[in-house]
Amino acid sequence: MAKEFTDANFQTEVLSSDKLTVVDFWAEWCGPCRAIAPVIDELSNEYAGKVNIGKVNVDNNPSISMNYGITSIPAILFFKGGQVVDKLVGAQPKGNFIKKIEMHS
Repeated sequence: MAKEFTDANFQTEVLSSDKLTVVDFWAEWCGPCRAIAPVIDELSNEYAGKVNIGKVNVDNNPSISMNYGITSIPAILFFKGGQVVDKLVGAQPKGNFIKKIEMHS
């Protein structure tokens, strides 16, 4: 199961992590977000211990979304060393996530 990242834990869980961290910016009311949710959970299980994978609910954590200029969801940011190293926007096939993960891990 993907982790839940929040305004409170984003610094420690994402920015200070020594692993590649994949962050899915989503909302309950977003159809494409719900469509990729199972893919995010699958990747979280498949890469457990190697890559941090989690979600940020944009409605509950507006400051993180504003900090990273999230205007369209789903938006998936890839963090390494506290920096954004890649990004996907919109519902994507699982293979696209795997390519990005493999490229940066």
